[in-house]
Amino acid sequence: MTKTVAILNGPNLNLLGRRQPEIYGAETLTDVETRCSDTAAGLGLETCFFQSNHEGEIVEAIHRARDEAAAIVINPAAYTHTSVAILDALNAFDGPVVEVHISNVHKREDFRHHSYVSARADAVIAGCGTQGYTLALHRIATLLED
Repeated sequence: MTKTVAILNGPNLNLLGRRQPEIYGAETLTDVETRCSDTAAGLGLETCFFQSNHEGEIVEAIHRARDEAAAIVINPAAYTHTSVAILDALNAFDGPVVEVHISNVHKREDFRHHSYVSARADAVIAGCGTQGYTLALHRIATLLED
């Protein structure tokens, strides 16, 4: 049976490719979704892609993943630095979690250096551009084999 990976995206990622391309690149979230789907298929995985600008909707998506997914790849965006609610939801998820950031958050403003999500993540990928999502899928595939 193919295992599903929930790929969850936080606020403003719907503007990917148009918002600060000098930081986040020119690819759109649709481009990322297509590449993730192709990568996952090559790894024997399926993806379920979700984006919201609303914290509670992201929490609900994590709750759904408890029943529908073997693993989570999450780019919580700005909620990385503020959301205990997302951390608590991830703590209730039993599978592997990989946190992704398109930019290198450690080279940016000081407030971006702290991540609540990292306390739960099995891996953190930052500064690899949108390639970070496919790197995360490769890591998830390895974690699911163990």
